[in-house]
Amino acid sequence: MKLKEINRTAIQSWSPAQHHPIYLATGTSAQQLDASFSTNLYHKLVWGPYGMDGQGHPSGVLIAGGENGNVILYDSAKIMAGETDVIIAESDKHTGPVRALDVNPFQTNLVASGGNESEIYIWDMNNFGSPMTPGPKTQPVEDISCVSWNRQVQHILASASPSGRASVWDLRKNDLIIKVSDHSNRMHCSGLAWNPEVATQLVLSSEDDRMPVIQMWDLRFATSPFKILENHTRGVLAIAWSLADPELLLSCGKDNRILCWNPNTAEVLYELPTSNQWCFDIQWCPRNPAVLSAASFDGHINVHSIMGGSNQAQSQRHADQISNSFGNMDPFGTGQTLPPLQLPQTPAPPATVNPLKKPPKWIRRPVGASFAFGGKLVSLENPKPNPQQPQQPASHVVHVSQVVTETAFLKRSDQLQATLSAGSFVDFCQGKIDAAENEFEKTLWSFLKANFESDIRSKYLELSGVQQRGASLKGEVYFLDVDGLITQALLTGDFEGAVELCLHDNRMADSIILAIAGGVELLQKTQKKYFTKTHSKITKLISAVVMKDWHDILKTCDLQNWKEALAAVMTYAQPEEFSALCDLLGGRLEAAEDAQLQAQACLCYICAGNVEKLVSCWTRAQDGHCPLSLQDLVEKVVVLRRAVEQTQRSGPTAIGILLAEKMSQYANLLASQGSLSTAITYLPDNTNQVPHLDSAAPPKSITIFTRIYIKNLSCCMPQLHVLYSYPPGAGGASIYQPLQYSSAAAPPAEPPGFLSQYTQPASPVYPGQPPISQCLSSSPSHPPFFPTASSSFSAPPSSGASFQHGGPGSPVSYMPLPPPSGFSGTQLIPPLQSIPAEKIMKKPIPDEHLVLKTTFEGLIQKCLAVATDPQTKRKLDDANKRLEALYDKLREQTLSPAIVGGLHNIARSIEARSYTEGLSIHTHIVSNSNFSETSAFMPVLKVVLTQANRLGV
Repeated sequence: MKLKEINRTAIQSWSPAQHHPIYLATGTSAQQLDASFSTNLYHKLVWGPYGMDGQGHPSGVLIAGGENGNVILYDSAKIMAGETDVIIAESDKHTGPVRALDVNPFQTNLVASGGNESEIYIWDMNNFGSPMTPGPKTQPVEDISCVSWNRQVQHILASASPSGRASVWDLRKNDLIIKVSDHSNRMHCSGLAWNPEVATQLVLSSEDDRMPVIQMWDLRFATSPFKILENHTRGVLAIAWSLADPELLLSCGKDNRILCWNPNTAEVLYELPTSNQWCFDIQWCPRNPAVLSAASFDGHINVHSIMGGSNQAQSQRHADQISNSFGNMDPFGTGQTLPPLQLPQTPAPPATVNPLKKPPKWIRRPVGASFAFGGKLVSLENPKPNPQQPQQPASHVVHVSQVVTETAFLKRSDQLQATLSAGSFVDFCQGKIDAAENEFEKTLWSFLKANFESDIRSKYLELSGVQQRGASLKGEVYFLDVDGLITQALLTGDFEGAVELCLHDNRMADSIILAIAGGVELLQKTQKKYFTKTHSKITKLISAVVMKDWHDILKTCDLQNWKEALAAVMTYAQPEEFSALCDLLGGRLEAAEDAQLQAQACLCYICAGNVEKLVSCWTRAQDGHCPLSLQDLVEKVVVLRRAVEQTQRSGPTAIGILLAEKMSQYANLLASQGSLSTAITYLPDNTNQVPHLDSAAPPKSITIFTRIYIKNLSCCMPQLHVLYSYPPGAGGASIYQPLQYSSAAAPPAEPPGFLSQYTQPASPVYPGQPPISQCLSSSPSHPPFFPTASSSFSAPPSSGASFQHGGPGSPVSYMPLPPPSGFSGTQLIPPLQSIPAEKIMKKPIPDEHLVLKTTFEGLIQKCLAVATDPQTKRKLDDANKRLEALYDKLREQTLSPAIVGGLHNIARSIEARSYTEGLSIHTHIVSNSNFSETSAFMPVLKVVLTQANRLGV
């Protein structure tokens, strides 16, 4: 597209790339006379950056080659300022016209010039009076039409003459090193240019109409040109090779055409619209690589952009210029205003200049990167062409690498996995104790370690700080608080010491009651001294010990004495009630206002083996978003769960929603760091426990998909560095094929995880990927976090056939990756067994609570009636099914009165269509009730209320 136009016939030169704004210098061409018939005409004009770095020429220096053999240096800044004294230096060393000039791109103070009789001079603008020659004159002597400095090696210079010969000079040796010439004797050189990137390649253009070609030469094979560009029909007058993109070469010729070539493929990429006159000079703009200028003999210098556009307005602007030159009055004196000049309308479509066939290098993406699942980083780059084989396009390579950002997290995760495999929990806990940064962390791990020792309760008692020691009546011990000593003896099970203290303090009733609990012999001994009844501050403790009722003690004791209360439970509680009592004390501590007491609740939950409450308590006290904090929690959960399994001699306990959420977060974090094989073992077993209630699909399908996806990647993708490649010439199509692996080892085997009992539906097999069922068939490398009964899943044997991808261009074959290690190829997915249905009779919902079921189901039906999108309908259908858990609890009457009352309040707010009030009541119930008691139905009820409020039913 034409951008600007200068109305003069002149030689030209763009300002250097360092100069801003962009200028175009012009000089009177030697082929034309100006109005004064001056003989001070120019053959060549170049603008160099010499002096722009603070040496007194802020806009650089213009160098002109004159008709009279003179080389003139002009101060560009003074010319632009309109000053008269603009010449820096001048020399008439040449004996004839100076037709060739070029500035060294590395040493900008050096300028090469060429004239008649094989004259080539190297000028140093720091010492302009004494030029040097590159070597002896070539014989026979001839005119020099072109000189050009090499773009890669600063001491190499090339020159060419109209006779068709080109010479290459080495200024270090001050000698000619090679000559190239066409044997047809028709190659009259009009242009010479070096490859901007390949030091040994250059192009020569011919102005002879009998041979209008551009030859590409490689000096390593200089017997003949290795490529010839043939598209001009008459002689080529000038060429220009883009420094910004070596695949763009401009040429202009006597056929009035300006062509843009890809010299590597000899393909014409673009043709500029021109006039009916020859273009004798063409140049790229150094600062804006998309802009070029073309000087023609019709008296114009046109500035174009190769990015395409339309020239529809050019002819109208030309007509407007003609009208303006005559004014707007009738030239024949009638005094009437002339109408605007109307151009005849032609049916021809407007001339639209097509853009380049591919984007130029300066706007291509040089590099690119994107993160993929599992911490994979996919990157690409535009490789440089091979200097040895520049005509062959380079292969485009996509790199796949593993990015790990949480190294400390992964290290601790690996240590935990090693502990799970070896079962060395005592050593693991001891290591945590030794490395603990504070006393509470040390105590917590000590409690966890106690679960793996022989006498667990005794160890708990020791850790609580209540030491076993007998009460003595002699010495200074006795003068301490007697109640404290009796309490100390009771908490450690020392009945005889407690009775003696009571007797000595005349607490006969206490002594007799304690003696009953201490055995017949002690009772008989104590009864003899029983004279009177007495009451003291520890009567309640005595009653609890004798009556074996600790609930009242734990509900009413001062929380500052929680350790003593916990020690009493450890000493006296029966095994079947021990966990519940520890939970009760932990709940009171967690509800306290003192943050320190809240944190101590974790110890009670450890003693109770209550993993879910430990997770809840720990989450409130810690920042669970930090990877290392999440690792801390998982370590404690893993150890506690394994301890519970060992002490109770049972299978893995069920997990709640909160723990499932944390495990899912942990698995995602592991997967993001590339630890896929470990991540699969932490996904929850019960997929209904994953808290995705607001997602588009039911939570079960989401978890299954996530699990299969992680499983598929972990067993099918080894560590890759160069994975995919598309063949050159594919036109940028996004069709890839496997290239190579960095490791020939088979993908690691995977543990079965939580879906070992789930038979998934048939899934499509994508090119280069084994079926999902095949990925799930590998054997475990270590026990999963939540072990379950495993069953094998595998795919039918692979036929080894390749997959063809249809589409434009040649088909690309995909070969499936090898099956995982240990896969025999003969195992099939077992068919589902039909189990006869068993009729289950449920109790009726009590009449007073039947309104809850009616109200909630009615609200869901109202929402379904107005819902339009499938996503909302799926949520409501799922909620209708999951609320059955609430109705079951109503049938069994297992809900506390506070929760039931709150549900009735929600039902009343639904009847009043006050869903906002219902959500507030919902929040109050959840925050003031046991999480495990409401987790099965309260989140579902919130979804229903939220959708009803949104739909406005």
